[in-house]
Amino acid sequence: MAFLTTRKNKTPLGIYVHVPFCRSKCQYCDFYSIPDKDETTADAYLDAVCRHIKETGPLAPNHYVDTIYFGGGTPSYFGAEGLATILTAIRRSFDVAGDAEITFEANPESVQDSLLKRLRAEGFNRVSLGIQCDDDEILRKIGRPHTFEQAVNAYHRIRRAGFQNVSVDLMYGLPNQSLMSWRNTLENVLTLKPEHISCYGLKVEEGTPLYDYQDQCNLADDDTQADMYLAAVEILKGYGYRQYEISNFAKRGKVSRHNLKYWTGMEYIGFGPDASSDFAGKRYTYVRSLPQYIAGIREGGQIISEISEIPVRERAGEYLMMRLRTIGGINRQEYESSYLLPFGPLEDVLRANEARGLARCDNDRWNLTPQGFLVSNSIISDLLVAQDRSEPLAKRR
Repeated sequence: MAFLTTRKNKTPLGIYVHVPFCRSKCQYCDFYSIPDKDETTADAYLDAVCRHIKETGPLAPNHYVDTIYFGGGTPSYFGAEGLATILTAIRRSFDVAGDAEITFEANPESVQDSLLKRLRAEGFNRVSLGIQCDDDEILRKIGRPHTFEQAVNAYHRIRRAGFQNVSVDLMYGLPNQSLMSWRNTLENVLTLKPEHISCYGLKVEEGTPLYDYQDQCNLADDDTQADMYLAAVEILKGYGYRQYEISNFAKRGKVSRHNLKYWTGMEYIGFGPDASSDFAGKRYTYVRSLPQYIAGIREGGQIISEISEIPVRERAGEYLMMRLRTIGGINRQEYESSYLLPFGPLEDVLRANEARGLARCDNDRWNLTPQGFLVSNSIISDLLVAQDRSEPLAKRR
């Protein structure tokens, strides 16, 4: 594909590829995924997603791709050949920057030296490894198909393969997990020295197996989860990790560039069943069904399940909701120039929360404190009410 526009005049774009295959379904997982896979279905998915990428590339001639993220499901379970084929399709159809961040998610039991060697050679440069915790009994209860020893071995394999940017996913609030055991998990994982750590509180989602027997699991209550979260903030800070988003911590220069696109309102295009996009002023999601997705691509049928054009005031609300997930926070000039709405009513709300130790202002940027993150939904709700009551700046003049 000929890229006629020089990159300096192009807009950065993220690409997300949803790989829906897993070895088994975790008890808490509500993402669209298919336990196990047969080769016929896997081949059909690969053909469909590559065809979809080829068809979409010409729609973004004025963009260049600076982040690519393979999520799932379990991309490492899909295998190196399939992931490499999809990445090649992206490179042929889009203008991919030479220094693009290219991430794949992996589960410990599916990490093999041959997979890592191939993907490293293909240009993947970041791995997100799902460890969750260091207690094998808890891992078994939540349906994780690996032990902590396997996770440690997988991490060392990733390092030996030459990956210098590794993220680790952890969860707190798990069955029978105490504050002390959570602190031990953090300390044990920190001996690995990953560049990035994500810490997610367990959310019991309706429709998952865990939802049906949650009362028998000895799950942490809200106060205990809050203590676990604040412990993570404290411990990780002590080890040199900067919190840059509610659940994410990184060494200097190692934030997830792709995920920042979601939190800062940048454009991205998704591929695969149930993948979402925010591109050309529209937000859309593909069908949550692999057979429907494959059939739609093959036959030219409908694969979009939801699509909407986002009004300016709604975008302004999203700016508040997403930016306040990050340490970068929000800014008066940024807000007023982008959405032509007054920042004053929002600042009144923020000042009130500053007095409670929940918000702070630094260099004209407002962000939430760790304690504020714990009640962010309430703070953002108050901000949205204030925004809804305000008149556009142009109208006021």
